[in-house]
Amino acid sequence: MTSPELTFPLKASFNPIIRTYLLLYISFFLVISIIGILFLPFWLLGVGQWWSSHYFKNLECELSERSLRFKKGILFQVEKTIPLENIQDVTFVAGPVLRHFDLCILKFETAGHSQNQANDMELIGIIDAQAFRTHIIEQRQKLMTLKTNQPPVATDQTLLTEIRDTLRDIRQLLHDSSK
Repeated sequence: MTSPELTFPLKASFNPIIRTYLLLYISFFLVISIIGILFLPFWLLGVGQWWSSHYFKNLECELSERSLRFKKGILFQVEKTIPLENIQDVTFVAGPVLRHFDLCILKFETAGHSQNQANDMELIGIIDAQAFRTHIIEQRQKLMTLKTNQPPVATDQTLLTEIRDTLRDIRQLLHDSSK
C-alpha cells in the first residue's frame, strides 16, 4: 500500500505541548538533585518557560527525496542530516508519560554507526508521527528501489524463493561446466 505522491520537502509539525513536557521533564531532574531544588523556582517561574518556548520555536524536521534533516537548539544549535539509504530502522516510542502529553518519540537507527554517532537521532513531539514514519519508510524504499533498479521484495518468502532459484542456477552451471 503506497500513499499518494508526496511533495518534497515534507516538513513535520511539532506539538506545542512539548513546551510543557520539557519544562516538567527538567523540573523533575531539578527536584531529584539537592542543588537543583534551589533553582526550581527560577526554572518554573521564568527561565524554564523562556527556554522551552524558544526550544520549540527552533525545532525543524524535513523529509526530502534523499535525506531526513532535523534542527534544534537555542544556544548551541544542532542540525543533523541522515541519508535515507542509511536508515535501518525507525522506532516509535510512546511511554505512559509521553502518552499523557499526547507525544511520542521517533528513533532512527542508521547503518554502520554506533549509538552515539552524529547520524542517530530522536524526534520528539511530531504531530501524526505514525504517518510521518510511514512517509520516511516509503521514501526510503522508493530510493532503494531506484538505486538497485529492482522491484521491492514483497515478502520474505519471495526473497527466499529467489535465492533458492539462483542457487539452483549456480549449481546447474557448475554441474554443466564440470562435464
